[in-house]
Amino acid sequence: MATKKSAEHSHFPWKHIVGFVSSIVLTLLALWVALYTDLSMTAILWIIFGFAIIQAALQLLMFMHMTESDSGGIQVGNTLFAAFIAIAIVVGSVWIFAAHSHHGDNPKGGSPGAEHSEHMYSGH
Repeated sequence: MATKKSAEHSHFPWKHIVGFVSSIVLTLLALWVALYTDLSMTAILWIIFGFAIIQAALQLLMFMHMTESDSGGIQVGNTLFAAFIAIAIVVGSVWIFAAHSHHGDNPKGGSPGAEHSEHMYSGH
């Protein structure tokens, strides 16, 4: 058993190199879609979210040892919990940003309460 482990760790880490290069390619593709395409904002966001999901799965498989459980399969419970937490954070953040952008509409421009702070510092 010890011989098998030492033999596994003595080879070149091709799995890590492939995962790293794939992550960089996905990041550059997302950047290209965002900056150099004429797609609608909704389409760009869906494409970037798609790339993000693929990259997260890739990193879980390549770097986080997701397939190295005691039973030999994928760690389903940990993966589902992590997915729930990640989705809750993303959805909650988008919800807060969307609510703030609609709530913070000010006809004079600037942020809500900006008139008060301007008067406070100008001595009026």
